[in-house]
Amino acid sequence: MGSPQFVLYMSIFVAVWIVANLVLVKMQRAWDPYPFILLNLAFSTQASYSAPLIMLAQNRQDDRDRVTAEQDRQRAQRNLEDTEFLTREIAALRLAMNDVATRDFVRSELRDMLSEILAEERLTREEIAEFQDSDDEPDAAPGQRTAH
Repeated sequence: MGSPQFVLYMSIFVAVWIVANLVLVKMQRAWDPYPFILLNLAFSTQASYSAPLIMLAQNRQDDRDRVTAEQDRQRAQRNLEDTEFLTREIAALRLAMNDVATRDFVRSELRDMLSEILAEERLTREEIAEFQDSDDEPDAAPGQRTAH
């Protein structure tokens, strides 16, 4: 009931209703003369049905949002648990090698790994951009490439 198409059709219907009743009142054939009480009743009936439907739609959206938030929380919890597990594993390996892992060392290792991952992602994005740019170029003779 909230689509632009519905609003357009309803506006046309109301305009035709009003014009028809204003014209037909002169011939004493109007079924709903001014102040259009029957039209007002129709609007009231429509509103009484649409309000509960809107509330139901909002409740369903709230339920979907709640489920999404719960899934996000669970995902964040798993990521935290995985990170803690990996930190303990690195510490255990260092202890096994008689090399104590300090908090600063673990942080620096994680920072280095993050830098490597970001560099790989940046390189991948550049390769994708180059590939997309090459697809956008007009067909050149085989073996020829256009300069950017």
